Amino acid sequence: MSPVGEGFPKRLRVRRRREYLAVQRSTHRVVTPHFIVYGRKSGRAMTRLGITVSRKVGKATVRNRVKRLCREAFRRNRDALPSGLDLVLVARSGRPATVQQVVVDELVDAAGRVMQSGGRRRRRRR
Repeated sequence: MSPVGEGFPKRLRVRRRREYLAVQRSTHRVVTPHFIVYGRKSGRAMTRLGITVSRKVGKATVRNRVKRLCREAFRRNRDALPSGLDLVLVARSGRPATVQQVVVDELVDAAGRVMQSGGRRRRRRR
C-alpha cells in the first residue's frame, strides 16, 4: 500500500472518453520529446491526469512501463503541478520514455506552460 497522499485515486484521473476528448479538443497543447501534453483549465481545486499510450509506442510491456512512469511522476510531483487543470499525456510513437526523471521534468514543464497559456495554440478545423 502506498503512503498517505501518494495514491492515485479516481478523483485525480481523467476517466471518461468525453473528458479525454474535451481536453484534447482544447486549445492548449505542449509537445515534448516523449509526449504531447494537452491541457485545459477545469475549475476544480485539483489537477487530474489522463494517459494515452497507443500500440505505435511499442509492445505491451513498453506501453505499461510508460504508463507506470507517468502515474508515478504525477503522484510524486503533485505539489509541483499547478492546480485546476485536466492534463492528458499522449505518448509519442516510437519514443518511449524509460527514465523516471525525464518524465517528471517533461510533465512539470508542460503543465506549467499549459497553465500560463503558453502552449501552442491549435487552429480549429471547420
